[in-house]
This record gives sequence, C-alpha cells and structure tokens, in this order.
Amino acid sequence: MKNDSFELRFWGVRGSIPVSGPEFERYGGNTSCIELRHDGRHIIFDAGTGAREAALSLAQEGVRDVDVFFTHSHYDHIIGLPFFNPIYDPKVSVDIWSGHLAGKTTTRQLIGQFMRPPWFPVEPDICRATMKFRDFAAGDTLKPHPGIVIHTVKLNHPGGCIGYRIEWAGRVIALVYDTEHMAGRLDEAALALMMDADLAVYDTTYIEPEMPKHLGFGHSTWQEGVKLAKKAGAKRLALFHHAPARTDRELDDMQRDAQASFAGAFAAFDGQLLEL
Repeated sequence: MKNDSFELRFWGVRGSIPVSGPEFERYGGNTSCIELRHDGRHIIFDAGTGAREAALSLAQEGVRDVDVFFTHSHYDHIIGLPFFNPIYDPKVSVDIWSGHLAGKTTTRQLIGQFMRPPWFPVEPDICRATMKFRDFAAGDTLKPHPGIVIHTVKLNHPGGCIGYRIEWAGRVIALVYDTEHMAGRLDEAALALMMDADLAVYDTTYIEPEMPKHLGFGHSTWQEGVKLAKKAGAKRLALFHHAPARTDRELDDMQRDAQASFAGAFAAFDGQLLEL
C-alpha cells in the first residue's frame, strides 16, 4: 500500500451467521468485518468471522498497531475476535472500542464475558498483545489518532448499535448497518452519518417485500439505502450485511436493481478492496 492511498477492504459482508457452499462463492460467507487503512494506520470495524482473514493480512504486512471498533456485540460481529491473531502477539498493540452498552457494560467486561469458559476454552488473560479497552457513548466524537475523527450515533437495533462516520485524509466513510428504518420516514441519524460521504456502507439484509415479516429484527433494505444515499449526496453505496440465505444470483439481482436507481450502488463481497 502506498503511503498516500486510502483503502477499505471488506473481510466479511454477511449477516447473522456465516455460510458456505457453491451458491455463496462470489460474495462470500464471512460475517461482518471491515478494514480501513491509510499511511500505515489500520482500523478494523467489527470482528465477525472475516476477522481471521484480516488478521492474516495484518501479520503478513507486519502491522504492529491496530484499532478494533465494535458496532455492537451480537455473535456475528464478535465471534472472530478470539481468532484475531494480533491479540496473542506480544509485539502488537490493539485498542478495542465499544459504545453500544455505555453505562451498562464496559469494553473490558464485554470481551471478558464472551471469551471465557464454557463459551471459549481460555480467558483474555492469555492474550499477549498490549491491549487497551476504550469506552465511549453514542453521540461522542472520537479522535483515536491524529488526523482521524469518528462521529458516533445510536442506530435502531435490538440491544443497541453504533453507526460511525469516519473522517480521515479528506475522505468520509459512513458505516450504517444493523439498523431498521421506519416506513415512510428517512432516518435522520443515518442521513447525518451519510451526508456527502465518499462511501456509505448500509444494511441491506432484506428487500422491501420481506420487511413486514421482519419488523423489529433491526435491519433494513437496499431500497431504503438508495433513498438515504440520494438524499445525503453520498457518492457510493455498499450493500452490506447480506442475509445468510441470499445467494450469489440473488445478490446479482439486488445489485442490478439498486444500480438502476443509484449508479454508485454495489453489493459488497468478501475480500473486496476499494481505493478511495
């Protein structure tokens, strides 16, 4: 990677549960994990099953400092953390951030609760990396490193979820997933995150005809994502958090339909690299 480039890689784009099989080969079956990188700095958003591949890439490049931000702590967004090898490397520093449970559970407590017997064979004290646990609350503006500003917003998802607007090196990336829209009304929080973004990553788990059966599940549609992207003036829209049963052919159809309404739309796939 050139020092002046700004890159985003999707390591996992699936929601709810990982999948495999011939009908999922092109878009992939790993759950949520996104990496942003610029000028030697690496930030991971969510540690779904895609975090394992992200870790292999970081190790190959000799990365020694990494931040991990959680949107929330449902299984599909955290299950890869125990397999994220940097946390076991004494030469690496890892900062882990969360804010969806502010005032209820700290980031340190969150990791300790799910990474221990009987759910996992060992506890976090086996980790040899220099680990720092960072707590924040929805609405906070974070500055994890010089030149990086991250705005946070509470999203509409059971148990709480954080949406992120990352402003870095003149680019704006909006991560707006695991959120449910209200019919007939654009989400003001989502609009604020996506305003004039170079890229908006949006929850497109469902299509509109499926929504009546899934009210309260905390997810949205590509149709709503397109409405928001247009209103916000976003340049590109990544369809993300694909339903586990959504096949390659169905995602091709979703992408085609979304692009007919918004040329900058595309269905994200595992391993996809974007240079912004």
